[in-house]
Amino acid sequence: MRRKERRTIVFVAASGKVRIIAGKWRGRKLDVLDLSGLRPTPDRVRETLFNWIQQDVAGARCLDLFAGSGALGFEALSRDAAEVILVDSNPKIVDLLQHHARTLKSENQSIQLADAMSWLRQDVEAFDIIFLDPPFKQGLIEECCALIVEESLLKPGGLVYIESEKNLILPDGWHIRKQKKAGQVQFMLIEQSKET
Repeated sequence: MRRKERRTIVFVAASGKVRIIAGKWRGRKLDVLDLSGLRPTPDRVRETLFNWIQQDVAGARCLDLFAGSGALGFEALSRDAAEVILVDSNPKIVDLLQHHARTLKSENQSIQLADAMSWLRQDVEAFDIIFLDPPFKQGLIEECCALIVEESLLKPGGLVYIESEKNLILPDGWHIRKQKKAGQVQFMLIEQSKET
C-alpha cells in the first residue's frame, strides 16, 4: 500500500507585508516574499484604484494575472468580489497565496500556477475586472491586452487595471478611463470604447 505523500511548504523570507485597505478583511496584513522583480502595489495606489472601481467590484468576476503578493486579488475579495482567479508562474508565490487564502478563510478564489500568456489562451469565461501588473521591461502588457481582446476575456463594460513603467499603446477601440502616476509607475483603468 502506497502512503499518501504530504507536501511540505517552505517559504522564502518575507520582505514585508501589504495591508488590506477595506472590506471584511480591513487591516489584515499579507506577507510578501523577497523575490527579484516582485513589486506589490503600494497601499495608496490600491486605495486610489479601489476608489475608482468601488461601484464595480462587488459581485464582479476578477482575474489577478501576475498575482505576486495577491494584494489586488485579496483586496477585491475583501470588497465582495464574487470570484477572483489569481495566476502566477512562481511556485513559492502560489504556495504563499494559498496560505493567505487559508488564513483569511477565503472561499471565492482560485489560485493557479501557470504562465500568464498560456493561461490567457485557455477557454475561460470572461471577466468583469482584470488586474495586470506584470514584471516591468518585458513588454508583457501589450501582449496581454492583445490576448484579452483576441480571446474575448473581458465582459462588455469590463475594466482592465494596468501598472506600467512607461506609456502604453492601447489596443484599437480602447481608451483610458482613469490614470495617475506614483513615482516612476503609471497606473490606469482602461476600457473598450462604446460604439456610437
